[in-house]
Amino acid sequence: MTTAKPQLSLYNTLTRTKAPFVPMDANNVRMYVCGPTVYDFAHIGNARPVIVFDLLFRLLRHVYGADHVTYVRNITDVDDKINARALRDFPDLPLNEAIRRVTEKTETQFLSDVKALGTLDPTHQPRATDNIAQMQALIAALIERNHAYVASGEVLFDTQSMPDYGQLSGRNLEDNLAGARVAVEAHKKNPGDFVLWKLSADNEPGWDSPWGRGRPGWHIECSAMSERYLGPIFDIHGGGLDLIFPHHENEIAQSRCAHGSQAMANVWMHNGFLQVEGQKMSKSLGNFVTINDLLQTGALGGQAWPGEVLRLAMLMTHYREPIDFSARRLEEAEAKLRDWQRAARETSPQAEIAPDADVLLAIADDLNFHRASVALDALARRANRGEAEAGEALAASLHFLGFTLSSALTSDDGWEPPAHIATAIAARLDALNARDFDKADAIRNELAEQGIALLDYKDDQGQRQTKWEVKR
Repeated sequence: MTTAKPQLSLYNTLTRTKAPFVPMDANNVRMYVCGPTVYDFAHIGNARPVIVFDLLFRLLRHVYGADHVTYVRNITDVDDKINARALRDFPDLPLNEAIRRVTEKTETQFLSDVKALGTLDPTHQPRATDNIAQMQALIAALIERNHAYVASGEVLFDTQSMPDYGQLSGRNLEDNLAGARVAVEAHKKNPGDFVLWKLSADNEPGWDSPWGRGRPGWHIECSAMSERYLGPIFDIHGGGLDLIFPHHENEIAQSRCAHGSQAMANVWMHNGFLQVEGQKMSKSLGNFVTINDLLQTGALGGQAWPGEVLRLAMLMTHYREPIDFSARRLEEAEAKLRDWQRAARETSPQAEIAPDADVLLAIADDLNFHRASVALDALARRANRGEAEAGEALAASLHFLGFTLSSALTSDDGWEPPAHIATAIAARLDALNARDFDKADAIRNELAEQGIALLDYKDDQGQRQTKWEVKR
């Protein structure tokens, strides 16, 4: 069974309109999304773009083919916050080694956390420090084209050299004071000029360059990495709403002026802000929550949450709208996901079973997950009435959206485990009854690697039984 591929429509921040998406090359659809700065564990606000653009990545792969989509999400591993964390956590190590210790640890944790959210690996995940040469080449091109200048040991972008600077954010040059990370200083030609390369002190990381030992400004990183892996112009650039200005505005300025082009990306997409329990997330308010907190320690609601529940809780609000993340929201997401998974429990969709057409049409309409969830509810009702085709479509749709059929379900729910798990549990009980404890332990360990935890007990007749649950 196959389903016609839907026409995508996406909202473009640059044009302030939703329009049909037409890739530059249907054989190589290209998307770049700003990734984390790995100075600490990623907070739940960082999880939203990861989940949103994973959903878009899945949709693009479905429409154009998995081999015809290139998705790049960067890792920023050079930053003043990283320097401070390295000096704090590893004061006795040489700075470069201390920085590497910080970034490798936090990057590994980030990748583990987002994997738990049901996300696919991007095609490329470049680190900023592996692309210094590309950044320097871009800066040199900007200087040569008279869009950048050297002053007081820094290289700065000349915002007045670009007549239409500010199109993405809608800000005039008069409104653009220095922007993030850069103070207004006398050596700038214009208050809105921003740093491309800055000199490094002895206690700061640095690389040799034509302008002295230094390190890149924030914005140049993404311009260089996107160009390296996607070319000077590509299809989609994504990130959080807070990045529109100054980060994305300055990326556009750098990339366009370096190449003399009219665009950096054709479509700019931004997810909305996130707050926690009705308040802006802040360490001072005590409501700063990391992805790992939710997965492991029960930061909201007093319990650890499965990654799929966090995923659904994020998607239940349209990606461009603000979201209030709360324990109640997680409970609602878990109940909803459990309903869908139960309804799909009897099915084992084959590779040729496509996601439901209504689900695909909804997601293709600017990632309208609410409409998709209405379609999933309808499939669940039909599956519960015994319609096998609806159950198969539901299972295929859940898989397409990044969900499994077993998370958040336990044997107490009256739901039988998948056949291979039931077989393994039965074999383990036989081994225990035969006092073959090595075999029983091996089966338990194998199931544990799949995220299935076992609990042995005796029933009213004194017979050994086993309960199971998905580990949280």
